[in-house]
Amino acid sequence: MKIKLFLITLFISALGFSQSVNDYKAVIVPIKFDFAKGINPYRLSTMTKSNLIKAGFQAFYENEQLPAEYLDRCELLYADVKKDNGFLITKLFVEFKDCFGKVVYTSEVGKSKEKEYEAAYRECIDLAFLSVNKLHYKYNGKTNVTSSKISTAVVTTTPVTTTVVSTPVVDISDPNLLYAQPTENGYQLIDKTPKVVMKLLKTSRPDSFIAIKDGIQGSLNAKDNQWFFEYYQNDKLVSEKVSVKF
Repeated sequence: MKIKLFLITLFISALGFSQSVNDYKAVIVPIKFDFAKGINPYRLSTMTKSNLIKAGFQAFYENEQLPAEYLDRCELLYADVKKDNGFLITKLFVEFKDCFGKVVYTSEVGKSKEKEYEAAYRECIDLAFLSVNKLHYKYNGKTNVTSSKISTAVVTTTPVTTTVVSTPVVDISDPNLLYAQPTENGYQLIDKTPKVVMKLLKTSRPDSFIAIKDGIQGSLNAKDNQWFFEYYQNDKLVSEKVSVKF
């Protein structure tokens, strides 16, 4: 059993390391950044999207309505511009994550001595994207199945005394489909805009979460091959069907 678990762990690690930007259809560009206030500050979003397109990527702003062929969030990368500390110098780099928050690629750091923010940021991003351009991005048409392979591997090695819960069926074409992003204690469910719709906290059962939506606390439970958000309203149990892709 120990050998099998070791091999499974090694297999999962290999899957993680084999990920590349070429496995993803497009990139989502943020409109807000940790180190600058406001929407598209100093045109950071505009610069990032422009450089992504020059590098061959399909790119969309995070508040943009996505075409139907890009509705599977786990087939997309999520870009972010990060700022490094520097004395009398501006340092920026670009980070690409998958739908689970795992870093897939980090660019080299772009540096600028320009005093004006927008000019400095533009120079930094252009320099950071020199390393991105060298990737020669080209979507390889692969379906991102890493998460499903890992789930299958874990289930096959689970001791027979443990209850195995079947994963509810996901309808990718559902316009109300929510996407699960891992947090420290569970998940947050986002819609396609993307907007955080619900927060989930893990329990001792894999088929049940403490759920919070619009200030209402209830639970998200797997029943009849579907997920349901259940809570009490006026002393009556309310059960709402929720479509979720983990």
